[in-house]
Amino acid sequence: MKRHWNFLQSRVAYQNRIVQVREDTYLFIPNNIVRDFTVLGFSDWVNIIPVTPEGRVVMIRQYRLGTRSETLEIPGGLISEDDADPAEAALREMIEETGYHSGEVVHIGTVEPNPAIQNNRCHTYLARNAVPVSGQNLDPTEAIVVELVDREDIPALVRTSRITHGLVLAAFAHLMFYESSSTP
Repeated sequence: MKRHWNFLQSRVAYQNRIVQVREDTYLFIPNNIVRDFTVLGFSDWVNIIPVTPEGRVVMIRQYRLGTRSETLEIPGGLISEDDADPAEAALREMIEETGYHSGEVVHIGTVEPNPAIQNNRCHTYLARNAVPVSGQNLDPTEAIVVELVDREDIPALVRTSRITHGLVLAAFAHLMFYESSSTP
């Protein structure tokens, strides 16, 4: 594909512990147009689908400030500097948010949440045979309720808009593709 964009410069407009807001300047070569574009810089994220030995999905319910509503999700969060790799971050998030642990964690996919304006990726993992080993270890501003959901109920929860988080939907799509490719 022919390259149409030529990067010229970048400046940080705002930054905190979660996000960096950049103004990147590009030249659109075909029409000789110079424009600034806003880019949201995030660390990479992880999410994880914990499945119990009985086939139930360990999900979490929490209030989300962006939509000002409660959401039904899977555990997940930012990859921290202390995490050796995304798999370690996913397992850490699962244990912190649910108290469940698994010795069988496998990567099932990666997405770019919004490449038009964001620079990060979200890595998705499956945790088989997840079992409770502790209580939750939540951040001071987290209030998370753990819910066990029968695996066969997930499609109905999606169809009825009870699961609406885009990255959670992508995770379940990855799970569907992973399982269909690993069965004979």
